[in-house]
Amino acid sequence: MRKITFLPCLALAVFLLTSCLGVSMDITMRANGSGRIVLEYRVSQMLEAMGRLDGNERWPAIPVGRADMERSVARVPGLRLSSFSARNLPNGMGGSDLVTRVALDFRDTDALLAFLDITGARASFGQQGGRSFLRLVLLDPSPPIDSAELLALIKEVSAGYEIRISINVPRRNTNLAAVSLPAAPQHRPGAPGFLKLNDGRTASFSLDTGDIPAITEGLVLEFSW
Repeated sequence: MRKITFLPCLALAVFLLTSCLGVSMDITMRANGSGRIVLEYRVSQMLEAMGRLDGNERWPAIPVGRADMERSVARVPGLRLSSFSARNLPNGMGGSDLVTRVALDFRDTDALLAFLDITGARASFGQQGGRSFLRLVLLDPSPPIDSAELLALIKEVSAGYEIRISINVPRRNTNLAAVSLPAAPQHRPGAPGFLKLNDGRTASFSLDTGDIPAITEGLVLEFSW
């Protein structure tokens, strides 16, 4: 299974061929290293219902319940669950999504990194020359999927779902940057992914989940400010 960072739901997105699942994460950094994470999961009711098959009602396929989130938060010192909500919303494709929104407060960058990746291997934070860097390994290199039909099917069933990550820094910073490696998508014609900078305080990255299987060279996202 290909790995993807921040919370099990993104690993599950890959495991489930990325279909019918979208995730956004907005990180607000304060000058003292504390901050807030706002997460939103959009899970197709069809996908969520998979967890109720074969008598698995107690173990849903996607860990979006409050109890699941509380257990995740309890494992990380310096992390606090600030708010939690879940509701069903139309998805514009004749069905509905279970939309879960969570706000988490972190005490310092250690708590942030532990939440993003408890192993410490896929998320890192550093400072050099007066600049701060947050680096996330989103995808490992992987063999290509040979079937064009399968890739097209994945893209079709994933329509309307995306993975989005943004960061808001403490003060306006003309040097705020977001770079995806091995190359920034906006510099690669036809490449998936989208980077955006807003007002010198916010940088964001978004990727349609249906494009994930086509990214074989791996993907690393780095924010700097």
